[in-house]
Amino acid sequence: MRLTNSIVASAVAASLPVVAFAGVRDPGLDHRQASHQARIPQGASAGELTRGEAHRLAADQWHVWREDRAHESDGKLTQDERKDLHGDLRVASRSIYEAKHDVERRF
Repeated sequence: MRLTNSIVASAVAASLPVVAFAGVRDPGLDHRQASHQARIPQGASAGELTRGEAHRLAADQWHVWREDRAHESDGKLTQDERKDLHGDLRVASRSIYEAKHDVERRF
């Protein structure tokens, strides 16, 4: 059982995007993204997330990461783009919290 949890946690962690530090970066966004990337595998390995929840949350993080890259593609990250990304991360953080604290059966 523990080995299965470790394998699933490793698979989820591998599917998350790696935060790259180059060009236009917002340290606050980078920190939040890295924190979320750590919370999902930790929740999966601790049995707080089902497989489906872990994969859905990882996919959510992937979409936020892609949006971040799209915003930065022009070499600038405007204040409105930062607000948009922080809002997306706020929703993602809430989703992680709710998934980790719900009463669904764990794997």
